[in-house]
Amino acid sequence: MNPTLLDRPRSASTPPPLDWRTLTAAFEAACLLRCATAPTAARRQRGAPVHAPGRVEFNREDAAQRLRHLLHQLEVPVTHERAIGGLRRRYELHRLTIAPAQQPGYAAILGASWRRGRGELIGAPVRDASLPRRVGRTRLAAAAWRAALLAGGRHIRRHILGIRVTDRDLAAILVRSAALLDAPAILRPGTGCYLVSVPQGPARVRIMQATELGPPPPS
Repeated sequence: MNPTLLDRPRSASTPPPLDWRTLTAAFEAACLLRCATAPTAARRQRGAPVHAPGRVEFNREDAAQRLRHLLHQLEVPVTHERAIGGLRRRYELHRLTIAPAQQPGYAAILGASWRRGRGELIGAPVRDASLPRRVGRTRLAAAAWRAALLAGGRHIRRHILGIRVTDRDLAAILVRSAALLDAPAILRPGTGCYLVSVPQGPARVRIMQATELGPPPPS
């Protein structure tokens, strides 16, 4: 029997892996960045690391607040600026900025979490995986969909709940994550993007229930 990556005993000289709580928070943050930033030639390569810019912009406040909350969990200080633009059609822009001194650590943890989370969700299932790992994979799946619902391009029709993303790896992760959440998904390539959709009905309900956040902690 092959031991799983997160369950494997490690020597004292090997840095310990991220615990599941930290991994899930950082992976969701990485997914939010993949939704917010356009793909580059390097990122189109399969398994390319997440791009972790020092500044990221969202046109939805809830997406910006979610990333800010996740970075706070990861002890990464961030500033949040709100700007209003447009003339006839007004819009809001929410800009999050990470201080230069914090950027190396922030990029490292998001990169490591993206690689680990991607491997957990897209890699072949491990036989006899521990209960914490099975639960952890489900939480990673929910985190990916939560990020996409917040920051991806919504494509809602009467018969489907769809998300448009420009990142191929993230699209594949959403399909595999939907399967883990018992909600079969369909992937359709489009012009410059990928549409991942689940049918209305029980599948959509399971996705929404899995990605629902509890009440905020008391201040």
